Amino acid sequence: MFLRSFGPHQLPALRRIISTAAVGTCLVVAASGCSSAVSIENADVPSWKATALPTASGIVLEDAGKILNREPLVKEAASVPAGGYTLTMTCDGGGKAFFTVTSGSTKIAEAGAACNGSRERTKITVPAAGPLNISTSSVDAPLIYAYHLAAGS
Repeated sequence: MFLRSFGPHQLPALRRIISTAAVGTCLVVAASGCSSAVSIENADVPSWKATALPTASGIVLEDAGKILNREPLVKEAASVPAGGYTLTMTCDGGGKAFFTVTSGSTKIAEAGAACNGSRERTKITVPAAGPLNISTSSVDAPLIYAYHLAAGS
């Protein structure tokens, strides 16, 4: 009945309007699918970490926080014994976070985690006892991250 009120010369214009509205709706739905489920700026890091990265035994270095710009964040342990370790990482907010492990001034590992709430694990061998740094960075800021380095393989 609705279409009968339009003449044959008006139907192409109506089709264009409906098509444009459909495309607009798809774009809005697609854009909302890319938005983060976690509001990074307002996130409660300790609460998020408690569920995103369960504690482990033998942790020698850990950190959690927000990357609000592209500046790397560095955490240091004064002395870590030589041996095998597992670096477990997670992040949320979209994009990817990168973790660089250095012993003294030597880079011993690089790892990345997709910021979708999943956990990534990387085996690391610390060649000699001494200070250890983990630098966390991302070009996809803002995001929230957590990691721990635990003894054992």
